[in-house]
Amino acid sequence: MTSAPVQKICLAPGLLYIPAYLGRDAQAELLQKIRAILQTAPLFQPVMPKTGTPLTVRMTNCGPLGWLSDRAGYRYESRHPVTGQPWPAMPEIVRRAWRDLGDYAGEAEACLINYYAPEARMGLHQDRDEADFSAPVVSLSLGDSCLFRFGGTTRRGPTQSFKLHSGDAMVLGGPARLAFHGVDRILGGSSSLLSEGGRFNLTLRRVSVG
Repeated sequence: MTSAPVQKICLAPGLLYIPAYLGRDAQAELLQKIRAILQTAPLFQPVMPKTGTPLTVRMTNCGPLGWLSDRAGYRYESRHPVTGQPWPAMPEIVRRAWRDLGDYAGEAEACLINYYAPEARMGLHQDRDEADFSAPVVSLSLGDSCLFRFGGTTRRGPTQSFKLHSGDAMVLGGPARLAFHGVDRILGGSSSLLSEGGRFNLTLRRVSVG
């Protein structure tokens, strides 16, 4: 993914930060793949369960399964909620990142693609809609930098924050698999990768056991 040796920085037990995992050429390649995915699986506006309050991010998915949030709840589905079509295939560059960083025997089954416009945020939350928490969550960032916040496994516990930049990767596994995490703000204009500005974040997940 990058010509330099991969540097893995342990920020907390199970939480690995891999700066500049994707070089500029790889970032451009992945962005091209995302643009192609959006042609058949366009971004949609998720809402909170029960209340229907819109999230500030827009999202789509690729791979066999896709994560959804709507009035019915959080869940994985095999089809786009607007088009009704199966999700596009997961690009090889994404699957390779899972194999490089995930340290898990099974393949990733879902790749959630979140688009953060400059004003978007993501509150503290856990990724817990999967069947096997021994599988990690692998994250890839493209575009503007963001201020990422993480804590422990209780919502009211202490938190820390650091900047994620375009091309950075992160792994939440082991003791950090259910850590609360979120995005406080997008640092607009910090990257020239996306012509429209903002940030794409891809999270790779194993949904089923084994």
